[in-house]
Amino acid sequence: MRKVRSFFCCLRLWMGLMVLSLAVQLPAQDAVVPTGDDSYYQYLYIEALRQQESDNHDAAFDLLSTCLTLRPDAAELYYLLASYYAVFDSNKCLEFMQRAAALDPSDHHYLERLGQSYIHARDVQSAIDTYERLYEVNRKRSDVLQVLLRLYGYNSDYAGVVRTLDRIETIEGDGEETALAKMQAYAQMGNQKAEYQVLQSLADKHPNDLNYRVMMGNWLLRHEREKEAYKIYRQVLKKEPDHVEAHLSLYDYYGEKGMYDQQRLTAERLMLNPSTPTENKITLMRQVIQSNERAHGDSTEVLSLFHRAMAMPQKNADLAELCAAYMELKKMPREQVDSMLRCVLKIEPDNAPMRLHLIQRVWGTGDYDEVIRLCQPALKYNPDEMAFYYFLGLAHYQHDEQDEALDALRRGVSQINSESNSELVSDFYAIMGDILHQKGMNTEAFEAYDSCLHWKSDNISCLNNYAYYLSVEGKDLSRAEQMSYRTILAEPENATYLDTYAWVLFRQGRYAEAREYMDRTLAADTMPSATLYDHAGDIYYHIGQTDKAVDFWQKAVEQDADALIEEKIRKRKYIER
Repeated sequence: MRKVRSFFCCLRLWMGLMVLSLAVQLPAQDAVVPTGDDSYYQYLYIEALRQQESDNHDAAFDLLSTCLTLRPDAAELYYLLASYYAVFDSNKCLEFMQRAAALDPSDHHYLERLGQSYIHARDVQSAIDTYERLYEVNRKRSDVLQVLLRLYGYNSDYAGVVRTLDRIETIEGDGEETALAKMQAYAQMGNQKAEYQVLQSLADKHPNDLNYRVMMGNWLLRHEREKEAYKIYRQVLKKEPDHVEAHLSLYDYYGEKGMYDQQRLTAERLMLNPSTPTENKITLMRQVIQSNERAHGDSTEVLSLFHRAMAMPQKNADLAELCAAYMELKKMPREQVDSMLRCVLKIEPDNAPMRLHLIQRVWGTGDYDEVIRLCQPALKYNPDEMAFYYFLGLAHYQHDEQDEALDALRRGVSQINSESNSELVSDFYAIMGDILHQKGMNTEAFEAYDSCLHWKSDNISCLNNYAYYLSVEGKDLSRAEQMSYRTILAEPENATYLDTYAWVLFRQGRYAEAREYMDRTLAADTMPSATLYDHAGDIYYHIGQTDKAVDFWQKAVEQDADALIEEKIRKRKYIER
């Protein structure tokens, strides 16, 4: 490598000496190399291109700059150097592109790059002028006209937009997209007559496409020419009685005129027509809902239309989804909303979002058997959706079906990937840890808790349980204290978390501190458990308050008879479990 670098250093030194020697030989008033001798310039230029190809851009830039001292009128040098200046000097880049285009105005590459430079510099008018020159070089380039179209639009030059669209039509022919763009430009110019003429021309050129006739009617309706619009809609429906767009437009027309009975009949006709596409039915039902809401109408009319439309065979569940959403909006009884959500799943059993929505609603009722019934088919239709395993596992857990819960949760964590929700994954492992601990599998439980905290280090419930179980076992009490302390920082009035922290301190032999937190626990808990009273008794015994300790133990026994606590009371002393 050292020999290679030395070679290039020598090469650059040699080239520099050559330039210097040539400069010495030049007449002072010229300061250029005689044009008759191109060999040295060609050598440097080719070497610069070679260095570019090899990604040695520093060397290429130096060589091109040297070439420019030899040929200050070479357009290609300004063009190539502009790409380097674009990185660190945008003004210099623009200057060099202007120079390249000026030296060789017929080269479309130079003009196009100059136009891009003007756009980058936000000089829109100069960009327009440049792209117009570029179009003159090649009048078949519709891509150049598309750029001009955006530039004229940005400049709010709508006459320029129309001229450009006319030129696009000479290349690509007229079409709906171009016509609509031209109409929009005329609208911006306030030229309604020209706007309508474009639409009229489009409809005349496509007499068999009734959609253009409907578009004409819609334009007339927007511009308060209702009678003409209505006439066109009727003409279309006379030729094609089930024309959906015409009926939709008539629906709007009747609304504009306050003819609500006709509007309702039109909506029914469309909704009950099997040939009306679902997307049009969805659009129409949204309009019906909005109209009904504005008029403070009766929701039963809307629901009646929904149900009659859904009595027909459905290609998808979109209408049922909209109906369920409307029912929720109107705060319909839970059973009715849930029934509609089940209708969605009957049509689309693989509709994961709607199934999850229904599961969450059912979960709130405590019907865990129904949650299980809803989750089981989801594992077939959406086997990679972890939420279904989560609810299935939780439902079994609520039924004390530990093995079934653990199986569902384990199948769920097998679906973990880089896109998985970290909070959900963390909860999976937290619940698994609780179940494993209940089954006496403490090593596996602690591993699950570690995985839980790996995915979400501030999973408060996990931190509490992990700390408590470590304290019960007398293991890693320092870590248990750190975890438990985080929980009371997060929720300082949570009696469960305070009790855990007090118990961890007790297990560390820090009895006075434990008593302080136990007092806070008893103040925060309006209905202390037998375990809490037992802990309080143990703590008070170790600070020398035996009578108070016995009182707490007595309260624990009153709630839940326990032979060990009864023995503490008889002997008036602490006995470790």
